[in-house]
Amino acid sequence: MPDNNMQQEQDIGQLRKVRREKLAELATAGKDPFVITKYDVTHHTDDAKTLYEAHEAELLAGRKQPDTSGMDEEAARAALKADYNERRAIMDASPIFVSIAGRMLFKRVMGKASFCNIQDLKGRIQVYVARDAIGEEAYADFKKSDIGDIYGVKGFVFRTMTGEISIHASSMLLLSKSLQPLPEKFHGLTDTDTRYRQRYVDLIMNPEVRDTFVKRSAIIREIRRFLDERGFMEVETPTLVSNAGGAAARPFETHYNALDEDVKLRISLELYLKRLIVGGLERVYEIGRVYRNEGVDTRHNPEFTLMELYQAYTDYNGMMELTESLFRHLAEKICGGTTVTYGGVELDFGSPFARMTMTDAVKKYAGVDFDTIKTDEEAKALARERSLEYEERHTKGDIVNIFFEEYCEKELVQPTFILDHPIAISPLTKKKPGDPEKVERFELFCNGWEMCNAYSELNDPIDQRERFKAQDAAAAAGDEEAEHTDEDFLNALEIGMPPTGGIGYGIDRLIMLLTDSPAIRDVLLFPTLKSLS
Repeated sequence: MPDNNMQQEQDIGQLRKVRREKLAELATAGKDPFVITKYDVTHHTDDAKTLYEAHEAELLAGRKQPDTSGMDEEAARAALKADYNERRAIMDASPIFVSIAGRMLFKRVMGKASFCNIQDLKGRIQVYVARDAIGEEAYADFKKSDIGDIYGVKGFVFRTMTGEISIHASSMLLLSKSLQPLPEKFHGLTDTDTRYRQRYVDLIMNPEVRDTFVKRSAIIREIRRFLDERGFMEVETPTLVSNAGGAAARPFETHYNALDEDVKLRISLELYLKRLIVGGLERVYEIGRVYRNEGVDTRHNPEFTLMELYQAYTDYNGMMELTESLFRHLAEKICGGTTVTYGGVELDFGSPFARMTMTDAVKKYAGVDFDTIKTDEEAKALARERSLEYEERHTKGDIVNIFFEEYCEKELVQPTFILDHPIAISPLTKKKPGDPEKVERFELFCNGWEMCNAYSELNDPIDQRERFKAQDAAAAAGDEEAEHTDEDFLNALEIGMPPTGGIGYGIDRLIMLLTDSPAIRDVLLFPTLKSLS
């Protein structure tokens, strides 16, 4: 095996050498592609095909294929060829001219005429390259071209005898020389680690990967459109903060040289967005990167895209309506209907989402009714009976959440709102009237995943200070993910924040669901990877 690897490296080295020599020849001939600064592109590949099909339908309306039944093979072939020539003559009399640009991924040279495939953002199209059409010198240069070279192509669109819509080139201009050979065409780029590290090659070789990221952009665009139509205002808040609050997570830390201060990368968008609600902006949202110093798995990456929104004068019920409407809207716009298939399982976003309290879910799936458990010690005893790990500082509310994560999450396949979480795990949420152990909070679960997290936001500064004190105590006891008292945020609450509903969505996980992607790295253009050095 080592000998094979060495031979492969030598072969690639030779290919690189040859490509550089070709570039040098072009430069000597005054044809260096790297001096070209622009190219006039009039169409993408799919535009050319769509325009031609519409033009063809108009010019050939009512024309039928010849009836070859009863003919021998030679006569049938002659009849079909004559029909093709007639159709071609009609179309060539009214040609569609295009100018496209993209990467050459296939080339077949056949003497005085050749074929190649050009790939751009929207797809691929076959190009017919004839010496008589582009000129002898240009054709000679084209024959020396390599897979991976980027070309500008001008010509007219036509349909080949085999039915493939193609471009008959009138000019071929080399716009960029590829000095590195692409992966071998039959096997492509399949090694997962290499795909993530060299995403640029992954996007070239695997059209389905490119389609995922085109769809990611469309999803975020639709989210913005949905919120804009509801009167929300998009804002931006700090990435570097002195107090990383708003979530239970360990932050990354860095040093700000100009101020000689240690700062953290934000783990949430919450506390600054709430300050804007205090300031009277009423409906705000932000889509941005957050950073959590945690492990990596199929659903977690240390930096990821989070969207949080806050709406004054509503509560978690208003957030449920907004969330259900948003998910249904995205399914229809991105997937073409309210049924989304993930991993072969159909998820129904058209029906009203199920609703269940966290304690009812634990009662249903774990067989424990925590409403009858009165003390922390009773709760811990139940955890020990089930061999569930907990920390000594944990309260009954923490234990309820541990049971929920162990027994319930995997059961929640269809969209389900899990309501009324324990106060112990919800330091920024309003208490549920009549039940001081619980808060007005929900998480949406789908496919066994948490998709979002929403509150009736705590706007009582006195209560919030007490909650922060409890979090400070937890941090002192060793909880690295605990919140810390944020005096400026408390000052904002003392100015006065209206009743508010708020919610956070993991955008990457949502995109995984809507694109049927198995891992978060498949929807991040450049996921976090351990350095090779």
